Amino acid sequence: MDMPHRFFSFGRIAAITLNTLTELTRQKAFYVLLIFALLLIGSSIFMARLTFQQEFQILKDVSLGAMSIFTSLLAIVATARLIPKDVEDCTVYTILAKPVPRFEYVLGKLAGVLLLLAISTLVMSAMFLVVLYTREQAMLHQTLSQMSAAPREQVDDALRAVRSSALNINIFPGVAIIYLKACLLAALTLFVSMFATTNIFTIVVMVFIYFIGHLQAIAREYWLQEHSAGWMARLFLVLVALIFPDLQTFNLVDDIVAGAAIPLGLFAKTAGLGIFYTAIYGLLAAFVFSGKEL
Repeated sequence: MDMPHRFFSFGRIAAITLNTLTELTRQKAFYVLLIFALLLIGSSIFMARLTFQQEFQILKDVSLGAMSIFTSLLAIVATARLIPKDVEDCTVYTILAKPVPRFEYVLGKLAGVLLLLAISTLVMSAMFLVVLYTREQAMLHQTLSQMSAAPREQVDDALRAVRSSALNINIFPGVAIIYLKACLLAALTLFVSMFATTNIFTIVVMVFIYFIGHLQAIAREYWLQEHSAGWMARLFLVLVALIFPDLQTFNLVDDIVAGAAIPLGLFAKTAGLGIFYTAIYGLLAAFVFSGKEL
């Protein structure tokens, strides 16, 4: 009679997800990181006045950089506390005493973090768009006042240049990639936490992995230049890439700031890579937790 309760249930996962989200939003670290990111994004509107192209480039660089850094930090800090905190509070024993499989517990916890990251990304994106819109309107009024005596066609060209420099469609794929990078880090942090006894250890390990992931491309290029590109070297580099994901792949901010269009193929490849790594590390975490003694 109890067997049907052991099958995969989206309802149980959703309940764990919402409970995890509630727990995470009660943490002070969440509000500290989010408020600091919003302040940094908002303060970019008070930058020194340059040409409108330079000003919008710096504004996008600062805002998107802040979103990338703070979503990554939030992913690591929030996820590192999930399992150790539940073990310390004995919450995990209460949940697993019910007909809840361990893999559903892990997936629910990870989904809660991903939902928190989605909400944080949306809030920061909204702030970013408000800043862009505010500066765009100010720049449009300034352009109109400066070119009041200019021909109509010249004024229209100037206004069109301001609008194209402020908000373009490439911002949204860039924000999506920033979110997927944070999801990857959350899943990897959850996997690492399965072998850790404290959340501090998990955070320290993830900081090292974060820097290794961003420096991997440079190290790979140097290695191939200094050593022969034989099959042994390539196999070693593939193993490193599997263990430490190349986080620099998710850095599309430079292209967005420069106003370059992000090719659909590049976006699909990067997004697919982020989803793949998130799924793999999430499943590995669930597999390890299934055999873990509590």
